[in-house]
Amino acid sequence: MLIILAVALAAYVLIYYNVFRGARHRGAATLRGKTAIITGSDTGIGKATALDLAKRGARVILACRNQQQAEAAAYDIRRESGNTAVLYMHLDLASLKSVRSFSETFLKSEPRLDLLINNAGMVGPGRTEDGFGMAFGVNHLGHFLLTLLLLDCLKASAPSRVVCVSARLHRLGSVDFSVLQAHRDLVAGSSCWHCFWAYCHSKLCSVLFARELANRLEGTGVTCYSLHPGATHTHFLRHVSLWLRVFLLPFSKLFFLDPEGGAQTTLHCALQDGLEPLSGRYFSSCALQEASAAGRDDALARKLWEVSERLCGLA
Repeated sequence: MLIILAVALAAYVLIYYNVFRGARHRGAATLRGKTAIITGSDTGIGKATALDLAKRGARVILACRNQQQAEAAAYDIRRESGNTAVLYMHLDLASLKSVRSFSETFLKSEPRLDLLINNAGMVGPGRTEDGFGMAFGVNHLGHFLLTLLLLDCLKASAPSRVVCVSARLHRLGSVDFSVLQAHRDLVAGSSCWHCFWAYCHSKLCSVLFARELANRLEGTGVTCYSLHPGATHTHFLRHVSLWLRVFLLPFSKLFFLDPEGGAQTTLHCALQDGLEPLSGRYFSSCALQEASAAGRDDALARKLWEVSERLCGLA
């Protein structure tokens, strides 16, 4: 029995450190005088990203929906980093009105923006305040509008970066514009199966958004990247059904990255020197990777941009 346990433990350690643990960002960049916005930064990968940037001296804005949770996160980060310039600003990506209000408040109160990290994400049923499917509205459309409203500030602060947290599951995604027009969503239903596919499709949208944004910002000093953070054990599973949480929780605790590990590729895209020629590209494990064929489709990226502009009331 002891031999079996020892073999099982060795196999777990081998799999974890070689398959699941992922790469680490080793850069020593300092960010004094720089300002970063991180959406969904009250827990998980976003909070770990915020802590790292705060330790580097950045002024960090936690752009979150839950005030109590975000203020507690800001307190934790200030205490651990020794950086007092960490603050919460309310942002609900499921409300385009909230996105506009956040952007207006930020632009009135902050003179610069060096890093915009579109980190927040969700999977699950429901509709946004504006009637869009929740995954599409939060994961893509809210971030799309937020980024466009802050573009002038990013340009004025250049060199600056936009980082879009996507997922490897974007490879399963597609964008059916007829479904989007008919249902204001990327899928036609709300079952667990539909929610899974809506998540995959929305993460493809993140890859396409970063690609088209990079094309439109060429020569401005603002660069853009999308990424897969790695399978990470966070509060993300709170959005899925109870039976699915029960099924996934033991596996995620054993094998998935912790939030610090999940933040590494985000930090790489935000901080690594020399990435400017790779603007618009997709990263995983702190390295350049090839996105899916759909994620490299410039015509699809342009059409998604144009449709997103109309849905946000910008066109």
